[in-house]
Amino acid sequence: MNWNDRGGGRRRRTIVLAVLLALLCIGAAELAACSRFAPDAYERIVAPVRYAAGAAADAGSAALDAAGRFFRAAADTAAQLAAGAARQAERLAAQAAQAWENFTAPPPEPTPTPEASPPPKASPPPASDPPVTILLEEDGKQILTGGHVDVTYFCQSDEEWAEQLYGTDPIGPYGCGPTAMAMAVASMTDTETDPAVMAAWAAEHGYWARRSGSYHSIVQGAARAFGLKAEALADRTPEGMRRALRDGGLVVALVGPGHFTDGGHFILVRGTTLTGDVLVADPNSLERSLTAWDPQIILDELSSARDNGAPLWALFPSDS
Repeated sequence: MNWNDRGGGRRRRTIVLAVLLALLCIGAAELAACSRFAPDAYERIVAPVRYAAGAAADAGSAALDAAGRFFRAAADTAAQLAAGAARQAERLAAQAAQAWENFTAPPPEPTPTPEASPPPKASPPPASDPPVTILLEEDGKQILTGGHVDVTYFCQSDEEWAEQLYGTDPIGPYGCGPTAMAMAVASMTDTETDPAVMAAWAAEHGYWARRSGSYHSIVQGAARAFGLKAEALADRTPEGMRRALRDGGLVVALVGPGHFTDGGHFILVRGTTLTGDVLVADPNSLERSLTAWDPQIILDELSSARDNGAPLWALFPSDS
């Protein structure tokens, strides 16, 4: 690059700036003179400038108003969030207080275990073919027919003994265990018994569970005492149940919530039909006792208990 050329360029810029400055000064002087000697022309010249300045001022004011609205909205939102946080803190404090109260409360009174839960509620049986069993009256007793063993039927809620005591509890809601064993003993032996007699015996021998029905050991205990054999039925399948019935036995099933109860309940399975269904003797429902059942329903609703042979026992005469 030629240094002389660079210096010449600077001189030219300096001359241009000087000329522009001179023009600006002359223009300012002329504008000032114009404002004094030609006011109309002066107003036409400066009016656009005044308009632009006013518009800029208005825009600045609008911006300030928008900023004010933004900060007021932000303050309102912050206040709402603070109020919500305070309410949440109050709820958490109440929950903590309730949790501490529950933690420090004395534990509930324990109930006997193992036991059968009381009292079952009636529920409608599933739809089935016409009944294959009937109820006969014979020598003042009710007999369920159609099974491999004709069963002397007792209902725990029968007014003859429903209010009699099983331990300190009424037989009506809590006596399914002694009622089921009374049916088995009366049907398979020569012993005369009923739910009240069996309940008194069971309470005396330690099979009554206060406010909970019966200990599961009532099945094997009553079988030994009244001349029957009780075996835990390990083959808990429809065919295993049918085989025990074909061999001349009765099956005691301890069932949980479902078609037969809302808690825990002893029933007898007493026979099979040509179609493979089974017949029951439910100590809390004659209607269910006159219905043929899919054996899988009973197996699916068996109790989860696994003590003293539960939840399925096969009963046979002691001489079989």
